[in-house]
Order: sequence, then structure tokens, then C-alpha cells
Amino acid sequence: MRQAGRYLPEYNATRKKAGNFLALCKNPELACEVTMQPIDRYGLDAAILFSDILTIPDAFGLGLHFVEGEGPRFHRKIESEADLAAMPNVDMAEALSYVGDAVSLIRKTLNGRVPLIGFSGSPWTLACYMLAGGSSSDDFLSVRKWVYSRPDLVQALLKRLTHAVTDYCDMQVRAGAQAIMLFDSWGGLLADQSFDAFSLQALQTIVGDLRARHPKTPVIVFVKGGGQWMERIAATGCQGVGLDWTVNLGQARRLIGDRCALQGNLDPAVLLGTPEHIEAQATKVVESFGALSAGTGHIFNLGHGISQFTPIDHVTCLVETVAKASRRQA
Repeated sequence: MRQAGRYLPEYNATRKKAGNFLALCKNPELACEVTMQPIDRYGLDAAILFSDILTIPDAFGLGLHFVEGEGPRFHRKIESEADLAAMPNVDMAEALSYVGDAVSLIRKTLNGRVPLIGFSGSPWTLACYMLAGGSSSDDFLSVRKWVYSRPDLVQALLKRLTHAVTDYCDMQVRAGAQAIMLFDSWGGLLADQSFDAFSLQALQTIVGDLRARHPKTPVIVFVKGGGQWMERIAATGCQGVGLDWTVNLGQARRLIGDRCALQGNLDPAVLLGTPEHIEAQATKVVESFGALSAGTGHIFNLGHGISQFTPIDHVTCLVETVAKASRRQA
């Protein structure tokens, strides 16, 4: 999940230097700087590209901007066939070249210290923002209405986004990303009978295409609120399934078996508790997966993004606890 962020004083200093969040994302040198900050501070096992999932809608010309206290907004949104038809044909590698430049610079700066993970939002999650015109306070109810009133329009948008996400991730791998994570932040809002058609099919297509283009590059799929579909997600052919904190990790391992690795899944709120609780809860996550064996793997992670209110020494406590607990499980 997110490594850099407002909980780090050095990040806040760099963001201030950039002027705003979007300017920070679009400056490869500063994006590299904030990507390296948590690696330098905590000695983590992998670096995560600093960027934002809404780079793709921005590349389609919807006019991304961030409103203080409200989150992302677009100047335009998709409301009709005409809006969809007006979306330009975009070469993602060219339009988002600043992301590729950041990936190349981060990879060079890492110099083999740890692997670099690239990422993208999923087609369904991107569609939610594009249809709503930005973030939503009502669980994207207006977007879910489209699923039942104009499923054809939603599917047409998802088709465009599936191609865009695939090309975007392909560009990141060619620039130096050594793994890709697909974030379906809003997949869990879909009804069970809608999940396959409006989220999973696109994810499966992207995973398949990326595996064909880059067979040695692992792909991790994370669906927030999607624990009930973990077996279906594993069946996409991905190499890792990300799990939020509502999922029992041991049960997930029993259901998925050795088909792929599991990633997760500490509740980020644990980091707001005492060091004693952090140690206990993090150890419980590691132990719930059980001992490693052939064909299985566990990537310890938060079950979603780190809170801006997290004390920095609590992350140190977490990293040290996971290292100790993992050695006991090896």
C-alpha cells in the first residue's frame, strides 16, 4: 500500500516544495525523492512508485484537480455516449511519460537495493471516479445506478479503460517496474451478481495481457471489500492476491492454496494504537498465515493505505515486529 504520505515530515517538505499534490506526481525527480523516503527511513523490502491512480482519467482530458478537504475532482465527467465518444485516443506511454520517467529514475536510484512495484487503478475503480466526476461521499451510489440503468455505457467505458490500464502497466514494466499491483478500491461496492461483469473480467484481461507481454513480472490484484471473491480473483492468473483487513488470512490460504501468494492485511488503524498492540496484532497476522511452504508466499502489508495520523515511530515498531515474527515462521 501507500508508503510515502503525510505522516512523514520529509514527505510534507517535498510536497510543499512541489506546490501541490498533482505537481508532485508529475515531477519525476520529486516523485523519486518521496518514493525513496520510506525506504531510507524504514529499510522496507520493496519500493512502491509514488503516483496516483487517477493519472489515466487525467490523461483522457477530464481535468483532474484536488480540492482541499474533499479529494480529487474532475472538471468534466462521463454522462452520455457523447461524452464517451469525445474521449480522445490516448497513447498512455506518451501522455503519462512522466510516470515512466519516474519509474526509470527510481529504479536507477534504488540500484538493486529492493524491487520496485508499479501500479494502476482498476478499470471499475477508475470508471467510478470518471462517472461521478471525482470522489464520492455516498459510496458511488450514482455510479452503481448506471450499472442497472445503462450497463452498456459502463461496459463501453470499461473496455476503453482496460486497454488504457494494460498499456499503462506495460509502460511501467518497460521503464523498470519489477511487479505491478492493480488496485480495485471500489470493487467491494458491487453486488455479487455484478462483480464478475463490471470488475473481474477487466482484471482478468489485464492480468492475461500483462503476463503475455511480461511473463516474468508478477501481478498482484487487490479488491478492497472483495474477500468473498478471493478464489475468483486468484483464478485470474495473478501471482498475488491483496487482502484487506476484514479477511482471515489463514482461511484465505486454505481456500487459495498454492495458486498464488497472499498480500496483507493489517488494519491501518492498528498503527494508531500503542506499540504493544501493534506488536501483538502484527504478530497475529504473520502467525495466521502459518509457516511458509513450497508454492506459497506471504507479503506482509497493511490492509489499505496508511493514515496521515500515524506516528512515524509506530511504523518502525511494525517493521521490526514483522521481521522478528517472520523469522520465527520461516
